[in-house]
Parts: sequence; structure tokens; C-alpha cells
Amino acid sequence: QVQLVESGGGLVQPGGSLSLSCAASGFTFSSYAMRWYRQAPGKERELVASISITGGSTNYADSVKGRFTISRANAKNTLYLQMNSLKPDDTAVYYCAVVGRPAWGQGTQVTVSS
Repeated sequence: QVQLVESGGGLVQPGGSLSLSCAASGFTFSSYAMRWYRQAPGKERELVASISITGGSTNYADSVKGRFTISRANAKNTLYLQMNSLKPDDTAVYYCAVVGRPAWGQGTQVTVSS
């Protein structure tokens, strides 16, 4: 029932930026904290960022602090991840997820390469 559709991925050069979006439906988006995860080839899924229900509190993995910004627009049922100063190690499939719910989107590929 929960549906999460990620978009915005692509190929960028090191130092570049991308903005990811996650369109949510099938649940009361404004009642749940949300997260972004990523998974690189051959590696375990990594928690990238979390955001509270209202968007007033955020949490980031050390590897992305100062470069990534998670935000949400509850009126639009949309979660965002602004990624700046991208590095090759940021290359991964990025997924959004609902805290406390077994739901995942299909992911969007981010590739950082010169």
C-alpha cells in the first residue's frame, strides 16, 4: 500500500550537485519520520540521513555531513535530498524509506565520475 518513488539521480562530475526527490503515497506522510539510504555495489545499505515528522530535526551520516541536506514538504508528500560537493564514493543507488514501516522505493542511481 505504501508507495515511494525516487527520482532525480543521474551522472555528475566530482564537486557537482544533485537533488533527489521521493514522492510518497498510500500513508499519512506527515505522521512519519523519513530516511534516505544508499547502497553501493558490493556494500551494505547505509543510512544517509533522517528527518523528523515536521522536518525540524535532521540527522546525517558522518560521511555526508556538511554536503547533504534532507528536507520534506509535508503538503506535497515529498521527501528531498540535496547533495552538494559530490564525491565518487557517493556513487550508489539511493532509496527513501519510512521509519517504522517495511516500505522501500525502487531507488534512483547516482553516479559521480569524471
